Amino acid sequence: MPSKSSSSSASSSPSSASVGSSSDYVIGLALLGAVLYAIGVFLQNAYEIRLQAIQEFGPVIHEFDPYFNWRATQYLDENGSKKFFTWFDHKVWYPLGRPVGSTIYPGMQFTAVYLKRYVFGDSMSLNDVCCYIPVWFGVAATFLVGCIAFEASLPENSGGHIFGVVYDALRGKYSGPESMRGASRPRLALLGLSSPSLECAAFAIGFMGVVPAHLMRSVGGGYDNESVAVTAMTLTFWLWMRSLRSGEEYSYLVGVFTGLAYFYMAAAWGGYIFVLNLIAAHAAFLVVLGRFSTKVYKAYSLFYVVGTSLAIQIPVVGWSPLKSLEQLPACAVFLGYQLLHYCEVQRKKKKLTRGDAFKLRVQVAVGALAVVTLLVMLVTPSGYFGPISSRVRGLFVPHTKTGNPLVDSVAEHQAASQQAYWQYLHILCFLAPAGFVIVLFRFGDSASFLFVYAITAYFFSHKMVRLVLLTAPIASALGGIAVGRVVAWSVSMLLGEGSEVEEKGTKKVKANGESKSKSKDGKKKKEKKSSGSLSGVAAIRDGFMEASKSTEGKIVKAIAAVVLLGSLYMQASSFKTYAWKISASLSNPSIILKGQTREGNIIKVDDYREAYWWLRDNTPEDARIMAWWDYGYQITGIANRTTIADGNTWNHEHIALLGKALTGSVEEGYQIARHLADYVLIWGGGGGDDLAKSPHLARIANSVYRDHCPGDVTCRQFGFVDRQGTPSAMMEESFLYALHSHRLKPGVIADPEKFEPVYRSKYGKVRIYKLLGVSRKSKRWVEQNRQCDAGGWFCPGQYPPGLREILAKKKDFAQLEDFNRGASDEQYQKEYFENLNNPELARKRAEMKKKEEGPTKSKNDLPAKTLSDEEKIEIYSRWEDTEDTTLMWKIVNGNAVDDLERWLKADPGVAWLRSGDGRGPMWWAFESKNQDIVTILMKMGVPHSDKDKNGLTPVDLLKE
Repeated sequence: MPSKSSSSSASSSPSSASVGSSSDYVIGLALLGAVLYAIGVFLQNAYEIRLQAIQEFGPVIHEFDPYFNWRATQYLDENGSKKFFTWFDHKVWYPLGRPVGSTIYPGMQFTAVYLKRYVFGDSMSLNDVCCYIPVWFGVAATFLVGCIAFEASLPENSGGHIFGVVYDALRGKYSGPESMRGASRPRLALLGLSSPSLECAAFAIGFMGVVPAHLMRSVGGGYDNESVAVTAMTLTFWLWMRSLRSGEEYSYLVGVFTGLAYFYMAAAWGGYIFVLNLIAAHAAFLVVLGRFSTKVYKAYSLFYVVGTSLAIQIPVVGWSPLKSLEQLPACAVFLGYQLLHYCEVQRKKKKLTRGDAFKLRVQVAVGALAVVTLLVMLVTPSGYFGPISSRVRGLFVPHTKTGNPLVDSVAEHQAASQQAYWQYLHILCFLAPAGFVIVLFRFGDSASFLFVYAITAYFFSHKMVRLVLLTAPIASALGGIAVGRVVAWSVSMLLGEGSEVEEKGTKKVKANGESKSKSKDGKKKKEKKSSGSLSGVAAIRDGFMEASKSTEGKIVKAIAAVVLLGSLYMQASSFKTYAWKISASLSNPSIILKGQTREGNIIKVDDYREAYWWLRDNTPEDARIMAWWDYGYQITGIANRTTIADGNTWNHEHIALLGKALTGSVEEGYQIARHLADYVLIWGGGGGDDLAKSPHLARIANSVYRDHCPGDVTCRQFGFVDRQGTPSAMMEESFLYALHSHRLKPGVIADPEKFEPVYRSKYGKVRIYKLLGVSRKSKRWVEQNRQCDAGGWFCPGQYPPGLREILAKKKDFAQLEDFNRGASDEQYQKEYFENLNNPELARKRAEMKKKEEGPTKSKNDLPAKTLSDEEKIEIYSRWEDTEDTTLMWKIVNGNAVDDLERWLKADPGVAWLRSGDGRGPMWWAFESKNQDIVTILMKMGVPHSDKDKNGLTPVDLLKE
């Protein structure tokens, strides 16, 4: 019987290879060139689609978090790595500050600075490098997904099927690496590239290049951790698959590079935990399938040792891989692999039988479990194990909330819907499952990773819509495998290669002595199998194969190939159009908006940056800006001013204090603000402005200050009472409502003794107020009472004494995972989930509580103001278009009598307003034939016989 090496060399000789003839070789080169050209087009498309934002808005950094990354990159570039890792930033989280260097994933910042210094130099600014990084790394990730699909489709990695592997595992039979190799050579094999692996890679690249799930974090300007991390993640996954390639004795050495890629992943994004555990899960899955081998053992051990040894050098990661409950499963797999390898060495050394080897494994496992249990019992009381974060915990609870109102307030932490999958994956919702099925029937050690990845990614993305990002690589790879195999088959049918390969294969089997080298027992078994119950199926199969070789069969296959290719082309065109359309919306930087004027002209609304520039240019350098935490990164990144909180959200209690100031009463909020801030910045203009977010703010405040919404953990008494945006009594009395709706809504006027309006953006999206009566004593106290450690750089601040009274009322928020602190708040968590699940009951409880406390005095209950005749004449003689005249016109034309009465009670002078054309509320009341408002105005003495600039009286408008 010929050896494997000889048969392998024979199969690769020119006389027997698929490129044996010169014509086959030419066709192979042509197809190879076509596929490589397609890959180039797909990569170019991936680059261009990500440039839309930069081409339309310029090199502008997007969103919120990227501004923190930009500021950190600036600091690293200007101060170097040593100062960077000991950077304590007092401009954020005032008065506490934040140790940035030890709490940041710095991979992206170091990458940007390296590219600026050593690649681009003076040819590109640091800002431009940061804006282009998502584009460059998005294209790199696209190519790496193609590598993943290629690796999973190689014949040597996909020669089995999952059912055979599971069957062998149940019988206790190990299938060696050769069992996973394809039965025959690929149709075309040139320069190490083969079909259909190459086609699968090409189409995976095509999908990943434009799929919205990837675009959402990789458009130009989106300088966020995920833009680099997806590339690091796909590189780690590909190298892990590559380390398991069958037929290569030393492929496990790639495990070293897998560890290096994982180190970069850990440096770039907190999602490295997903990468670590996914590879660990796959390694454990291989054991379950009976695929544990020396190669798998070495590959995983090298990955874990190299990766973990490097990852713990990153300050923000530290020793968490060996302490955090989220990362210990990977450590458990590593230890388990050492035990399995020991058992394998003993089995081979002592030549143990199958039963004895099983007993040895059980004994070793029991002993190891006993030791681990003892160690856990010893170290747990000391608080050694780190808790599971609320975000991770939320992925495993049956409901869609985490129990933390701060985490629950973030939209991207909500569960994904079917609509979300279709929006971000589109046609891959159908192609990826098809590829998944193909992988099951083209199974191997490397290919099985896609099986584990697909199930895991779907589970987590279903729990949190933000994690749909994780489905982009696997959906693209599986979709590419499905389409690639279909296209490869279709092309082979059109070229007539399918039949030729089959005939050559048949002749080879008949002529090859290897087919006769099998044992007689094997022949008998085959004969018995063929004569059994499956003989009918085999006969049908053979008949179908013979029919397909006929002229008619070839025509049918060719027609089917044309139909498939045409259908795929149409679907691909539709998907590309959809992807470009979605990309246009994803390319909107959010800090700059597109709007349309009444005349239909498209304009760019740059209110937010203009407001931050105003702060930078018109406030002292030590000015402190109070705003909701969403905008903290932008304020420090653009205005370079001190903020109260930002998107890091590391201190729940501090954000709750901010929430209490904004959603508490005007007096309460002011008394907090004057000790912490010099200015207050408010987002207005509708949509997702501060008022729309404010119910979340109140809920967060109440999680720490339980007197904020007594008896109502979800704070239902704060919010809107109807779809028209009518505020509840608590909202109407709040600090935020007063500043947000100042002179925009009837009767709402910010107290002039506490607030001075100093800035309103062009389109009304941002308003800034200067706080009057700021406590300078508190400001000085904070600066003089920072507590530095022995190293001198870690200097957290403290709250000033002026806030002691309010801070005494807080109750530190005990999250469900805080078991190490012995903290718990079961009653709060119980009521929180009950209220979320039954909002109507929560609302009724809030109403009952309010009735028990008795009616509260509203602003509308204050005595009405009066105006002198001189004041009326002064107002009446001013003809100008203002916010007040616009609001009055809307109220009168909308017949909002109640709103008008409230406004007139708070400020009777508005009855005498006149716009630039000389008209006022009396004209508009007659014009809209609103008798009730006419009566109210007449009672206040507003005349109806005066003329506007066109000489028309209110009565003249009635006649029209």
